[in-house]
Amino acid sequence: MRAVPRYGLMVIAFALGVVAPAAAQGPAPAPAAPAVRAAATEEGHRVGVFDMQRVLVKSTSGMAARESLERERAVMLKDVDGKRVELEKLREELDKKGPLMTAEARREREDVFERKRRDFARLRDDYTKELEKKEQELLRRVLREVQGVIQQVASKGRYLVIIEKQYVAYMAPNADVTDDIIRAYDQESAAKGKK
Repeated sequence: MRAVPRYGLMVIAFALGVVAPAAAQGPAPAPAAPAVRAAATEEGHRVGVFDMQRVLVKSTSGMAARESLERERAVMLKDVDGKRVELEKLREELDKKGPLMTAEARREREDVFERKRRDFARLRDDYTKELEKKEQELLRRVLREVQGVIQQVASKGRYLVIIEKQYVAYMAPNADVTDDIIRAYDQESAAKGKK
C-alpha cells in the first residue's frame, strides 16, 4: 500500500466532512462572546473615542481644578523667585566684598551662601513634587468622575466600547464622543453643585 502524504489526509478528511475547513489550516481562533457578537450584528459596531485632555481643558470642573492648581503654582513660584533673588544678592555681596574680608569671615559667608543654596534647591524640589502630586490627584479625581459619565454616555448611545484617544491609531471623526462626555460631565457637576 502506498503512503498518503499528510496534507493528502487532511484533504480527504475535509472532503468527507470529518474535519472543518479551519482545522485544515491550524487551530481556530476563539469565537467572540455570544452577547458581543449579537450586539455587534444587531446594532452595528458602535465604538466611541474620547480625548481625556480635551475633557480636562474644556469641562467646567476641569477648568476650575486647573485654575486652582495654577493659583497654587503662582504662590509657590513667587516664593521660589523671592528666595532666588535673595540668593543672587548674597552671591553678589560675596563676590564684591569677599576679597576685602578676612579668610574666616569669607568662609563663614560662603557657608551661609551654600546652606541657603541647598535650602533653595530643596524648596524648589519640594514645590515641584507637591505640584506634581496635586496634579495627579486632580487627574485621578476627574478620571473617576468622568468614568461614570462615560458609562452613562455609552449606555444612552448604545456603544459597545468607548476608548481613550491616545490608544487609537485611527478613528473616523464621527467616532469622537468627547463633546458628549464634556456636556454630560458639566451637567453632572452642575447638579452636584446645586445639592
